Amino acid sequence: MPEPAVVRPDLARPELATLERAELAGELAHWRAAARALTDLEVVAAPAAWAALESYLGLRLRDSVTTAVLAVLEAADRVQHALSVPADLADLRRAVAGVRARYLRAEMVVDFYGDAVNTRTSPRIGALLRGLDTLAVDSMDAVLRPLGIEVPPVLCYRDGGAGASILRWNAILWDASPAPVAAVKITHHNLRRPTSLVHETGHQVAHLTGWNPELGEALAAVLSPVDRDVAEVWRGWASEVAADVYAFALLGWAPLPALATVVGGSSSRVFRMVPGDPHPFGWIRVQFGAALCRSWFGPGPWDDLARVWAARHPPAEAPPDAVAVVRASLPRLADLADACTRTPMRAFGGRPLAALADPRRVSPAELSRLAARSGPALWTSAYLRRLESLRILAWGVLRDAGPPAPGVPDVPTWITRLGTEREAA
Repeated sequence: MPEPAVVRPDLARPELATLERAELAGELAHWRAAARALTDLEVVAAPAAWAALESYLGLRLRDSVTTAVLAVLEAADRVQHALSVPADLADLRRAVAGVRARYLRAEMVVDFYGDAVNTRTSPRIGALLRGLDTLAVDSMDAVLRPLGIEVPPVLCYRDGGAGASILRWNAILWDASPAPVAAVKITHHNLRRPTSLVHETGHQVAHLTGWNPELGEALAAVLSPVDRDVAEVWRGWASEVAADVYAFALLGWAPLPALATVVGGSSSRVFRMVPGDPHPFGWIRVQFGAALCRSWFGPGPWDDLARVWAARHPPAEAPPDAVAVVRASLPRLADLADACTRTPMRAFGGRPLAALADPRRVSPAELSRLAARSGPALWTSAYLRRLESLRILAWGVLRDAGPPAPGVPDVPTWITRLGTEREAA
């Protein structure tokens, strides 16, 4: 074992102070050099990945990442000056430690965006993600523009795991700066049916409009006469219910099978209620999704999905807390659907969500009519691509669930073309 360090008793306090100042200067130089290295954005993410971003998006990200690092260097400059003049050693120690902490927070920001951008290194994946960026913006524009609310830029990135996620635009990052874009994670397994994208942008829309607390009140009002405890459970689920409802309003039935795949599993899993979790447990979430479809489209395949889930996971086998929610909620699902889509909300200027995003436009019948009316142009027309991007996505996801159609691109290919054509434009 190495010998323990020995403090020399012959050193006078001024000499110790000089040595410590030198040590602190060395530590500061280390963090300064590390911060300078982060300014090389071609190391943070590959040049090809940066090139796969829309120019405005790349500029926003580069500016934000660079600003985070420059703030560290500016802090280091101030401490460097303090080291060169008489100052209390305890203050200097705290100042150098502060630069270290600031660097590590900035590094988290740089690493997050660098990793996200780097998922675009492959030209094909870069075009696919660029197409998803466009769809994400379109999905928010449908509701935010009529309300006069700025539509945030979006960076989509690919990652593993079961579910998608979003880091909202203007959310406070690790270094206390606002997020320059909305960053949406798309999972590997759902690239063929990326309907979760609109669930995630629904979170952003709900935040910008202030919908979540208002929706929570409406959900609780439906269930309070039945069971006050269950009413409060639904109030706590409002943010995730809002995102599910938003995806339904813009894509119709298409998101529900994908959602069922993500939240499925054993009966113990689909009935599990985790205290404080904003997500409804899987069983009730699927049943509510089917109720939304039934409310707006009448009978359909969503009823079959609901029956299969009820047979596969009998509520009688659920834990007591989930049983209580099922018993109180199941008879009121239609009322909950009305509260979410037909009830006027301050968040939407005193209108219901359906006035801004009418679910009837994405019923299976309407999507089928759109496809029949458009013919092959559905997949090739630049006009339809800009006007009907979300309805084409919804139709493509539903169509891809059946046998392949000769000469018709699958969903990832269509989105990739969308991204490539957007780049060319």
